[in-house]
Amino acid sequence: MDKDLLSGKRVLVIEDEMLVLMGIEDMLSDLGCTSITAAANIPTALEFIAADRFDLATLDVNLSGTRSYAIAAALKDCGIPFAFSTGYGEHGVDQGYGECPVLNKPFTLFQFKEVVRSLLADRAPPALAA
Repeated sequence: MDKDLLSGKRVLVIEDEMLVLMGIEDMLSDLGCTSITAAANIPTALEFIAADRFDLATLDVNLSGTRSYAIAAALKDCGIPFAFSTGYGEHGVDQGYGECPVLNKPFTLFQFKEVVRSLLADRAPPALAA
């Protein structure tokens, strides 16, 4: 059930455009998420990552004119799955992060949900042997 996809999950959203942030928060809510933490800049995002545990994150590539790869590295180091969001398309993401999903702005709830599913699937525990 889509309404429960993110039930009990903690999500970090790094986005500097208020309207885009509000849209992402609405989508997360539609998917059952009730624990959303938002950061609009690199220092705040890095503080949140160091202080808390998140199940997944979305990361705007361009935060007020600065590329957010320091945040991407911190998320990766902490094992937090994330997707980039960008208006520049997949070509707007550094080649060193080619394995990361990219949400091309503007994106739909369906597109967002599919990326969230893939992020959660990557973190699923291995199947137990019978």
